[in-house]
Amino acid sequence: MKYVRIFTVGAIAAVLASGLVQRVGSSPLPAPGDLSRGRTLVAFGGCNDCHTPGWRESDATIPVAQWMTGSEIGFRGPWGTVYPANVRLEFQMIGEDQWLSMVRTRGGHPPMTWHNLRALDTDQLRSIYRFVRSLGRAGVPAPLMVSPAKEPTTPYYDVAPKRSVPTPSHT
Repeated sequence: MKYVRIFTVGAIAAVLASGLVQRVGSSPLPAPGDLSRGRTLVAFGGCNDCHTPGWRESDATIPVAQWMTGSEIGFRGPWGTVYPANVRLEFQMIGEDQWLSMVRTRGGHPPMTWHNLRALDTDQLRSIYRFVRSLGRAGVPAPLMVSPAKEPTTPYYDVAPKRSVPTPSHT
């Protein structure tokens, strides 16, 4: 005699909520604590300052549905002009392990603070990734970097040093 196991809607929901079932081609479903911690780290870490248009001007009142969509306002310095990425689109295209590798190995131009992200532990970085990814796709890709020799056609902040800056000694 064959036994047929019948799952109730509640049992299926419990399995899904526990993170035991994975979505195809992605990370495990995030626990609610991951999302809450990720949201806090994104806000406290200043990610929205650059990656959410109007954040500072709104006194941080932009709805979460509009967070982390990148900006067309560049940051111009001796390196050229760089733009805050639409992290929501980027996180839909990369996996969690790729994100962790980027944080550990990537450098970059101001104002991006990869070095500050490296101070976080792996669980904290995973929480950031899972929170931002949970927001889904929104917005458009950020403009491409503009070389130092070209004037950008978008608005930008001039962040070039105005006087030579001494390099601190590490003794």
